[in-house]
Amino acid sequence: MIKANKHYSKLNASYLFSDIAKRVAKFQSDNPDIKIIRLGIGDVTRALPDACIKGFEQGVAEMAKDATFKGYGPEQGYPFLREKIAKFDFQARGADIAPDEIFVSDGAKCDTGNFQELFSPDIKIAIPDPVYPVYLDTNVMAGRTGKYKDGRYDGIVYLDCTKESNFLPKLPETPVDLIYLCFPNNPTGTTISKAELKKWVDYAKETKALILFDAAYEAFIRDNDLPHSIYEIEGAKEVAVEFRSFSKTAGFTGTRCGYTVVPKECMIFDEDGNKVSLHALWQRRQSTKFNGVSYPVQKAAEAIYSEEGRIQIQALASYYLKNAELIRLAMSELGFEFVGGDNSPYIWIDGNGRDSWEFFDMLLTKVGVVCTPGAGFGKCGQGYIRISAFNSRENVEEAMVRMGEVLK
Repeated sequence: MIKANKHYSKLNASYLFSDIAKRVAKFQSDNPDIKIIRLGIGDVTRALPDACIKGFEQGVAEMAKDATFKGYGPEQGYPFLREKIAKFDFQARGADIAPDEIFVSDGAKCDTGNFQELFSPDIKIAIPDPVYPVYLDTNVMAGRTGKYKDGRYDGIVYLDCTKESNFLPKLPETPVDLIYLCFPNNPTGTTISKAELKKWVDYAKETKALILFDAAYEAFIRDNDLPHSIYEIEGAKEVAVEFRSFSKTAGFTGTRCGYTVVPKECMIFDEDGNKVSLHALWQRRQSTKFNGVSYPVQKAAEAIYSEEGRIQIQALASYYLKNAELIRLAMSELGFEFVGGDNSPYIWIDGNGRDSWEFFDMLLTKVGVVCTPGAGFGKCGQGYIRISAFNSRENVEEAMVRMGEVLK
């Protein structure tokens, strides 16, 4: 008799964004004449930068000729892309990351979900609340939690991110082995200073813990004092893995490309306390389970680092940040408290006592605007909604006018 993985039964019935999609689809079906403006899921709406299109075209042209055709590529990514990533994303900021410490993949979501495979089932995990659901759900699937009750899973150390803590997690009060951090944060849009991030690096070094640092939104940072990478912090290479994505940076949500950085100095431990190379483990995992990102996609990603490409992706991020500025201004005029939107494409809005899902349903049914209910990101998200700046300027302006009509 074939048996199911019993841990899947602990999961909530559906993934947050799938639930949202179903509600929106039903409303649209019932109200086909209403134009829905989607400011919920963080999917981009603008076309790929011209430099990336040229990179794609070059890659496809090479695939069309026997002499330049590419078959299976290296699972870790082509050297031409890994070298550019190391130079421009890390070395240019003083972070000593080598090309062979970079693993190109089909996106940060997959990597953050898959990375937990490398660890023992009985490790203790610390996860911020509110949190991007993939961090939590994949550990539930792996059997590292107890049952779900009262909005949380037994066995997880939750790091409350509330208004009182400026939406930043505090160091765990009980010992943990694995820590998930994301800055600029999804969903709250908050950022972390170098001094605050150093506290986490120091904690991990002292306790032999590991940090999984999601930096998928670093391209939106405009404050020069904020770290773009955890490797800007001394000692981080010993205790941290970093995930990056081209999805929001260059509009690759439909083409899929990202990467993970696993420094060679980063060690974990076996049952006897002996050091184990995390870099070697991830390389082994990827070689076995992943067949690499397509050559044309990697050529398009490489084009991001050309002079033309860097200008274009900067303009792309700035476009969405202008949208975020419009949302911030509208929310401020309506008297709502919020964070994010200045160094992030997400604005985290206090619903003034409203239930998150009730607020979501009101905006959907009254004005046809889709947001994301904060409760879907965890217990501490109750009472908040997340609004995404990923849409056209015209749609954001219209959405703010519509929302103003019902929220004044």
